[in-house]
Amino acid sequence: MTAALALTAAWVASQMAGTLVRGGASREFADVSIDTRTLKAGDLFIAIRGERFDGSEFAASAIEKGAAGVVVPAGSASGAKASAERAVVIEVDDTTLALQRLAHAIRRESGTKVVAITGSAGKTTTKEVTSEFLALRYRVIRNRGNFNNHIGLPLSLIELRQRPEIAVVELGMNHAGEISTLVGVAEPEVRVWTNVGEAHVGFFASVDAIADAKAEILEGAGASTVLVANADDARIITRTTGFRGRTVTFGVDRDADVRATNIQDRGIDGTSARITTPGGAVEMTTPLVGRANLANILAATAVALHFDVPLTDIAAKAAELRPAAHRGEVVRLAGGVTVVDDSYNANPTATRRALDVLASAGATRRIAVIGEMLELGDHSVGLHEGVGRAAAESGLDKLVAVGGPAAASMAKAAVAAGMAAANVQHFATSDEAAALVLTMVQPGDVVLVKGSRGVKTDRVVERLKSERG
Repeated sequence: MTAALALTAAWVASQMAGTLVRGGASREFADVSIDTRTLKAGDLFIAIRGERFDGSEFAASAIEKGAAGVVVPAGSASGAKASAERAVVIEVDDTTLALQRLAHAIRRESGTKVVAITGSAGKTTTKEVTSEFLALRYRVIRNRGNFNNHIGLPLSLIELRQRPEIAVVELGMNHAGEISTLVGVAEPEVRVWTNVGEAHVGFFASVDAIADAKAEILEGAGASTVLVANADDARIITRTTGFRGRTVTFGVDRDADVRATNIQDRGIDGTSARITTPGGAVEMTTPLVGRANLANILAATAVALHFDVPLTDIAAKAAELRPAAHRGEVVRLAGGVTVVDDSYNANPTATRRALDVLASAGATRRIAVIGEMLELGDHSVGLHEGVGRAAAESGLDKLVAVGGPAAASMAKAAVAAGMAAANVQHFATSDEAAALVLTMVQPGDVVLVKGSRGVKTDRVVERLKSERG
């Protein structure tokens, strides 16, 4: 295995376009941190300035905790008060840009191939599945959790100093220009675009504007760059026609390079399908629930095939997949109650897909606890009403809406679409909803819990697990 990339003070300062104002040029840093609470002795502390804090105020504390060096804004080295003269101090014009520059330099020096994933829904699941498939043959790292923004992604790429063969990262955004920045830092050889939906539409004029922002993942591509694109999403296909590299498509409804046919929806037990590819076909079964997850697996399969992972090995691994925490976890409680915990986050498209899974579940009763979906702006009420109608059309037995006026409009729309008023409840908080759901559930019920993180619908799941588990 190739030796890890050494992060010396001189090299780091050079890559950041910074000035080494104190400390030895050959001093090495064990790791990079932006948080003194998790900083370890020997780390380099980068003083990021956020909306609610200025990291340079913590530089002295970082040194006291054993930081081998600090990166601070130009002119503020004296503020670090390096009582331990051994500590390195690097000054830069912009500490966030310095972090990004360092990550980009490490990415280039590492020799690692980078796979970058974006989309309105399913990024994290696609990242996790892709990593599992690639790990069948390669040394792989992935960005932690949802470290996918202008700070989280660079922190993840700094781990490439260990020189893995492949890195799988996700790129998030809620404003135009953000994906462009991340692509510039990561320079991915393989780019994956999963879908376009209403997530963060409150920050955009329309879903088409979201698609335009997501299309920034195409920037800077060369002839050898590979794009894995969703053939079923018209907004993606129309924006990728001029892509400079090679495009590999995946899908269900339209012809695609990697396609699922003969699909069998098994409700909360997962999905089975025949997967056809240019190199052959295979029968695949996965415990991940719903067609949305099937699409995520197809995208991951396309990436793995590009890296010559055998299709039969991919199918075998698909059968062993498990969802990430709160992302479609199936929790079986005592007394025959089953919870589909999809409480990590929500947008209208993903919520409707989750309702489809619930509708196909074999159950005595189907209950949905749906939290308000945030960051939808002026579109919020209309989109929540659409989910309410979808809930009614899916044949739910009970609907519990959680949140503010938008959630209330979802409940009203469900009743207007045919659900009995007695079977629809609205609560302002997840704690109130949890108290009702505890008294409501019966043996044989399947309960879907979904909502944006700010609504904290995970509290409904935790209450059920603690008192009915």
